[in-house]
Amino acid sequence: MNSIRFKTEVTDKNKKLIQSHINNDEFSICDFLIKNFDIDITNDQDIIANFERDWSNIPGYADYLARPSNDKQCAILLYIFNELKIPITISAGKTNLTGSATPMGGLVLSVVNMKLPGIIINEKKQTVSTGVGIVLEDMRNEVLDQTNNMLYYPVDPTSRKDALIGGTISCNASGFIPGDKGATRYWVNKIKIILPNGYSKHITRGEFISENSQFYLECNNKNILVNIPNYHRPKIKNASGPFTSDCDEIDFIDLMIGSEGIFSLITEVEFAITKTAKQYLDLFITLRTEKNAIQLRGYLEEQGILDELTALEYFGYNCQNYMDHKEKLFKNNSSVGIYIQYPIFKESMDSVIEKWIDLLDNSSCQISDNDIILLNSPENWRTFFEARHSMPTKALEKTKELDAISIITDTIVPYENFNQFLDFAHSILQNNKIEYLLFGHLGDCHLHFHVIYTKKQTKIIKDIYQKIIRESAKLGGVYSAEHGTGKRKTIDFLECYGEDAIKQVQKCKLSFDPNNILNQGNIINIKGV
Repeated sequence: MNSIRFKTEVTDKNKKLIQSHINNDEFSICDFLIKNFDIDITNDQDIIANFERDWSNIPGYADYLARPSNDKQCAILLYIFNELKIPITISAGKTNLTGSATPMGGLVLSVVNMKLPGIIINEKKQTVSTGVGIVLEDMRNEVLDQTNNMLYYPVDPTSRKDALIGGTISCNASGFIPGDKGATRYWVNKIKIILPNGYSKHITRGEFISENSQFYLECNNKNILVNIPNYHRPKIKNASGPFTSDCDEIDFIDLMIGSEGIFSLITEVEFAITKTAKQYLDLFITLRTEKNAIQLRGYLEEQGILDELTALEYFGYNCQNYMDHKEKLFKNNSSVGIYIQYPIFKESMDSVIEKWIDLLDNSSCQISDNDIILLNSPENWRTFFEARHSMPTKALEKTKELDAISIITDTIVPYENFNQFLDFAHSILQNNKIEYLLFGHLGDCHLHFHVIYTKKQTKIIKDIYQKIIRESAKLGGVYSAEHGTGKRKTIDFLECYGEDAIKQVQKCKLSFDPNNILNQGNIINIKGV
């Protein structure tokens, strides 16, 4: 097996300089790094406070905050804090809902200034190269602008206007598109990573494939054996822990994507981009019941249409109570709604509309013409867009008002068990008089129960949540389809995969990070290192 050869970003001269200072009783990390390497670092708690919570609202704390602007500065930070065995939490846009960017002491390494090499688009190869500190939506818009709307980057999570590229890679962020093409991992061609020892490597997809479930890393002529995790991951939309393979082979890139920063720091990425549709058909369909909605999803799959969609979104139980413009969208006493987006490449809009009316008429889902709203007019689209984004915003605001931690399930189960799972979750929440709303990605059978609870209900909601997680695993699903594991869902990882999987991830992490400094508490906990 060929070793993956890493090169140091920290010169011998700089290593000697660092070593000569860190053993000094008067050594000040901030002063040293500012003076010698011009690194933006502070121990001012007023500044650090803005980086101690992500969107999960889990409280954290940190002693230092650094905002490096290039790979060399990143490597210096990793090297010196690794030598000092001080933990580092890598932070991007802080849009994570599981506490993955919540620090538990040590240094917050924010990638907000990591913008090199900028946004470089190669139309011929259909790629975009970018730094990890760039806002996802800014990159997506730049691709559209520079290619005259001919090419685009399809991954579009709800947080895309706030999320940074680095965060989307870290948690394998997903958007509206059903299936593999909706997730970040599918589009990653190349990455640059820096290990905690300051060694770095550009990695190209297909360049390094594991053999016998192993990789060999070479740093300064020293070989590091990495045993990749091989616990069984259901082959559905899945963001629950590091990528694994049931066979012995895995691409090194796939191991990095979605690992939530526990193995390395990713500083650059090249994504594949793809052709844009000529136009899109956007429909909002109201239905009488949730069962009708699930039935429609199954019908679209039977007709071979599901894989062609760029969105199949669901608005179900209690959503209308948290949604602006509900009276304009929901009519005829309909309880649930579905948003469908269908890309049009060659056909005319009129022919596609006719096709879809026939398709829906021939379903057995009790859909009339009055239940269908064409969103292609600016007014209708604006109404839907405002309604869609008002719903989670209002729910999160109410959660904060109650001074509660946001709990949004991220479960997914195979279609054949979907009804059974939803019946279970609805029943246990309603029987315990817990307020919640249900929405999400119907195309993947991936819906979010957004739980809104009082402090008096804290104990019971934790028990209910774990029962929902166990049920999803029992039915062939996982606890996280898009939001990752973070610090809040480590017990969910255990429930889903068991103790042996934890040991596998621990062993893998310590190969990359023997001092256990990177993103402590994400996915798994390691004590005594």
